[in-house]
Amino acid sequence: MSLAPIRRLRPASSLEGSIRVPSDKSIAHRALICAALASGRSEITLRGPGADLMSTIAALQSLGASIKVQQGGDLTIVSVEGLGDESSLGALSAGVGDCGNSGTSMRLLAGAVASGSGVATLVGDASLSRRPMERVADPLRAMGAEIELNEGHAPLIVRGRRPLQATEHTLSVASAQVLGAISFAALAAEGTTAVHVPGRVRDHTERMLSALGADIQRTANQTGTTITIRGPGGLQRFEMLVPGDFSSASAWIVAGALHADANIRLTDVGLNPTRTALLDVLRRMGADIELLPGRADAGEPDGDIVVRGGQRLHAISLGADDVAPLIDELPLLAVAMAAAEGISEVRGARELRIKESDRIAAIGAALSTAGVEFDELDDGWRIRADRPRDAHVVTHGDHRIAMAMAVAAWIGVATSVELDDPQCVAVSYPSFWSDARSIGAFG
Repeated sequence: MSLAPIRRLRPASSLEGSIRVPSDKSIAHRALICAALASGRSEITLRGPGADLMSTIAALQSLGASIKVQQGGDLTIVSVEGLGDESSLGALSAGVGDCGNSGTSMRLLAGAVASGSGVATLVGDASLSRRPMERVADPLRAMGAEIELNEGHAPLIVRGRRPLQATEHTLSVASAQVLGAISFAALAAEGTTAVHVPGRVRDHTERMLSALGADIQRTANQTGTTITIRGPGGLQRFEMLVPGDFSSASAWIVAGALHADANIRLTDVGLNPTRTALLDVLRRMGADIELLPGRADAGEPDGDIVVRGGQRLHAISLGADDVAPLIDELPLLAVAMAAAEGISEVRGARELRIKESDRIAAIGAALSTAGVEFDELDDGWRIRADRPRDAHVVTHGDHRIAMAMAVAAWIGVATSVELDDPQCVAVSYPSFWSDARSIGAFG
């Protein structure tokens, strides 16, 4: 779609129809890496993979994995010849893996190359090169890998070692990416590795590794979550159709819940309970949302989500215990809060400062230009609706800011929204604008 019809966005008269969102990035990144480390040939089917997933594929190829990519209609079929054998984990080789803009790619691959052969260098674009990497490097160093950083940032230069040392880690933040990196490394360590995570954290890594034969366990307690991985161990080949990305679906969930005339069905979306906290929050605010469970593949449940508009949502306050499971959806949730009755608040979300952009500052500036009362806090915000007005939005090249403010336009939080970089959504959701057109967002 050309830039002309999407640069200036206005309130939609109605939003109705069915959307099949792209495959879940969090699951797909892990599936691609698992396939490269497994024994035998695995096949992963993706719907509408964005630039981040293509970065993982390209990086794995540069690090020695044999991968073929084929298009089949609206699906992309990725065939991976695993580097492992029946009893041991495959080893990625020396090389330079370009992770593009994908922090997930870089952090997960760091764990995978920690037990590789030779020297692997992980690089990224300017945005990724500003994001912190010590949090993943430190535990991998404790396991025996040698890692060099540039003042705490990429590039990561990793000298792999095998076997690695099984150790115990206590994370300072609930990071599924760091947990995933340690888990991949732990598969090549002798003994039991334990990871203590504060609060709740996504469990995609544990589900997938368990389904592929790894000895991995998760235990929840009052202070957080403990994951144990017993190594060394290999992974089995597999076939997987990766379900739709809940974070991509979230744009339409918020749009449907807040629009006065909406009925949107999202098909084949991942319904992993560690990812769907946004549904609980929106329901607490008064949204009409129905779940229709479907199948499960490699331990990952999916189904359809039906969202109906017409309700006026009320304000909500969220603290640190609430925000970790919905960190990616918080910019969209800020838009929902801006359309709700009363004053809403988010605290404990300082992690948003170090995403693709400073998302607290970016969504605050964007909503403020739209006429919303937005009080920026160090670790969140306080927000309420005011008089909508025309907004010119600086996205900072951040796909989540662009999608959130598109939703703000369609549900009337702003009288119109002009995005400086509408095509940045392609990082995660290449078909976002065509899907918007299909449900009447431009009608």
